[in-house]
Amino acid sequence: MFIYTIRRLNLFIITLAILTMIGFSILRLDQTSLWSNQPFWSGWLIYVENLLAGNLGLDHDGSPILQQVLTVFPATLELCFFAFGLSLIIGIPLGTLAGVRQGRPVDTIISSLALVGYSIPLFWLAMLLILLFSLNLGWLPVAGRHSLLYEIQHVTGFAIVDVLLSEKPYRGEALIDVIRHLILPTLVLAMAPTTEVIRLTRASVTEVMTQNYIKVAHTKGLSTFEIIIRHVRKNAIPPIIPKLGMQFSTMMTFAMLTESIFNWPGIGRWLLDAISDQNYVAIQAGVITVASFILIANIFSDLAGAAINPLVRKEWYAIR
Repeated sequence: MFIYTIRRLNLFIITLAILTMIGFSILRLDQTSLWSNQPFWSGWLIYVENLLAGNLGLDHDGSPILQQVLTVFPATLELCFFAFGLSLIIGIPLGTLAGVRQGRPVDTIISSLALVGYSIPLFWLAMLLILLFSLNLGWLPVAGRHSLLYEIQHVTGFAIVDVLLSEKPYRGEALIDVIRHLILPTLVLAMAPTTEVIRLTRASVTEVMTQNYIKVAHTKGLSTFEIIIRHVRKNAIPPIIPKLGMQFSTMMTFAMLTESIFNWPGIGRWLLDAISDQNYVAIQAGVITVASFILIANIFSDLAGAAINPLVRKEWYAIR
C-alpha cells in the first residue's frame, strides 16, 4: 500500500506541474501582462513560487484573486456535495436492485430510466423543474443561494454551516430558506451522476452475483436480502469507489452550467464571467483551483479504493 501511495502521489505531482504550466500560459495570453514579457521557464518558476505562497494574482481593481476564490468555491463545493450525496443515496440501492434482478422487468425499468436520465440535457431539465416547481406551483425559488431578506455572514462559505453558526433571531427561517434554494440545483446536478452510479453499481453487483460464494449462500437457504447485506454489498461497492471519484470530478464541470441557470454564486459562474470579461488572472486562478481539487478528489478515491480492495493495487502493479 505504501508503494502504491507513493506512485499515485508522484503521478499527482507530475499532473499538477503540467497544470501550472497551463495556468501560466493563460496568464501570458494577456499581452499587457508582465508575465508575457518573461522567458517561459524562468517566469514559470516564479509563478509556481507565487502559487506555493498562496498568491493567485490581483484583479483589475487590485484586490487579491484568492479572496474571491475563497468566497465562490465553497458555494460550488456545497452544491456538489449535496448532489453527489443524493446520487449515492438513489443510485446505489437502485443499481443493486437492478443487478440482483438482472434480466427481469425491474432491471429493465431501472436501466431504461437511467438511460433516459443520462440523455436528458441539463439545461432542459433545469428549465422544466423551474417551470413546474417555481413558476407554476410556487413551491421553490427560481434562483440564488438565499433570499435577500436574510443576512448570512460569510464564515466558512457553506451557507448551511454559516446559518447554523449564526446567532441571528431568524436563524431557523434562514436555514429553511437556504435549503429551499438548494433543492432545485441539487436535483439537476445530481441527475447525470445518479445514472452513472446506477450503471456502475449494477455492473458490479451483476458480476458478484455470478460468484460461487453467492451460489453457496443460496444453497444454505439465505434470503435475497440477507445475501445482499452479507455478501453483495461488501464485495460490490469497493471496486466502484475509484470510479465514483471520477463521477465527482465530472460533476464539477456540470456545476458551471447549473450555476449559470440558477444564478448560483459559485466558481463556475464566476469563471464564466471572467471569460466574458477576458480576465486572464481570474481564469487561471479558477482553472488551477478546480483542477487541483479534482486531482485531489481522484487521488483520495483511488487510495480509498485501494485500501478497501487490494485487487486494485494488484491490477495497478500488473499494468506497471
